[in-house]
Amino acid sequence: MTTLVFGHKSPDTDSTGSPILWAWYLNEVKGGDAEAVLLGEPNTEAAFMLERWDLPKPRIIADVDADQPCVIVDTNNPAELPATINSADVQSIIDHHKLVGGLETKGPIDITIRPLACTATIMVDLMGDDADKMPDWAKGAALTCILSDTLEFRSPTTTDHDRAVAEKLAADLGINISDYAAEMFAAKSDVSAFSDAELLRMDSKEYGVGDTNFRVSVLETTAPGTVLDRKASLMQSMTAVAAEDGVDQVLLFVVDILNEEATLLVPNDLVKSVAEKSFGTNVSGDTVVLPGIMSRKKQIIPNLAV
Repeated sequence: MTTLVFGHKSPDTDSTGSPILWAWYLNEVKGGDAEAVLLGEPNTEAAFMLERWDLPKPRIIADVDADQPCVIVDTNNPAELPATINSADVQSIIDHHKLVGGLETKGPIDITIRPLACTATIMVDLMGDDADKMPDWAKGAALTCILSDTLEFRSPTTTDHDRAVAEKLAADLGINISDYAAEMFAAKSDVSAFSDAELLRMDSKEYGVGDTNFRVSVLETTAPGTVLDRKASLMQSMTAVAAEDGVDQVLLFVVDILNEEATLLVPNDLVKSVAEKSFGTNVSGDTVVLPGIMSRKKQIIPNLAV
């Protein structure tokens, strides 16, 4: 039976590219039968990656059948996976997030979770010498994933090893990292075609603090004004999105990649309190700027308090 390789819901660049990379490795190096799939529509930057490297968009699935062999990448959180994941045959997990718990497997599995900025970095390491066999499209996808997750090495999650792997991939491809990252971020910043609800869910994760459940949304952009010009309608849409998704509140952080800061929309007293308790700031309006805040994984989620 074909092994499905997938990342988390609301797939970003890493959760789109890494399944493609690992399916290639399982098929071409290990002689297996694997297929990369997605759990939702890829975001604009991930779509840019697919077009830039002439990659077909993986098919989108909503669920997995009982005993379906699968490999989970870029997450280990059941809330970000199909509802039936515990009935599937999970064979391995490759991730760079904290261990959440809640997954059940049919038997012992391989789990690789490393404190690196990007799943693709881990995959290149796991491939060892076989990584040199990657075709240019695979190297390009890996490079895109690393530059995305590190925000071109600006994110505090970046390690020297992520940078070294990215620089080697870029050298192999003859690509200037700064020029290529600028193309990526321009694609990521073009959100004009998306509704408010789509923007709020585009790059988001569910996270609970005590009895309060949040959808923590991050929009990374080189043109924050494009998003902030829509703040009134975005804040109005938060209520419906929260109700539909079964959470108490949507938190939207608009990350300014170039100025290395985030703007949090503050639609009500709950978010005002969260901002002040979590980030030691004073909120006086419907937005608050958080200097230096770039990473949901390292700076936002761990600090959330209510």
